[in-house]
Amino acid sequence: MTRAEPAVRLRPMRPAEYPAFIAASTSSYTHDMVVHGGVPPAAAERKSDEDHAAVLPDGLATAGQWIHVVEAEGEPVGHLWVAERGTPERPTLYIYGVEIDEPHRGRGFGRAAMLLAEEEARARGIGRIELNVFGGNEVARGLYRSLGYVETAVQMGKDLAPRPGPSRRAGARRR
Repeated sequence: MTRAEPAVRLRPMRPAEYPAFIAASTSSYTHDMVVHGGVPPAAAERKSDEDHAAVLPDGLATAGQWIHVVEAEGEPVGHLWVAERGTPERPTLYIYGVEIDEPHRGRGFGRAAMLLAEEEARARGIGRIELNVFGGNEVARGLYRSLGYVETAVQMGKDLAPRPGPSRRAGARRR
């Protein structure tokens, strides 16, 4: 027996809801860059603000961007932000963010929202969904894998401790 998906629906975000959304979205992105990406806090905050301003220059009225409120039993429980991207030969629905509010997590609302995103893509004639997730976000990665998403690129990094002794000049070769 499989667990039934919760009754969830998407509705367009209302203008009055946008300021709280953008504040939470920029804060969440900043947090993820710091915690999972190793970006210094001030740089992460600056990048988050710049990226959101570039992608949503007209807020909710930005062409090609849709921000939905995820509702369960008529109550807002999170949001889903999607956009049409890709090429005419391979249009893609890109998921910029799916976030379920803390008190509502663990009840299947994120999974249900992702399945609704699939329905939206199909209704638009789009046959592919893409997203980006930080490597350390194992909860989200597990959800996406369980829904059939596969990794298409992996970025890796390693912080190096400085060597003791005199510093080496850029471009110097070790012999």
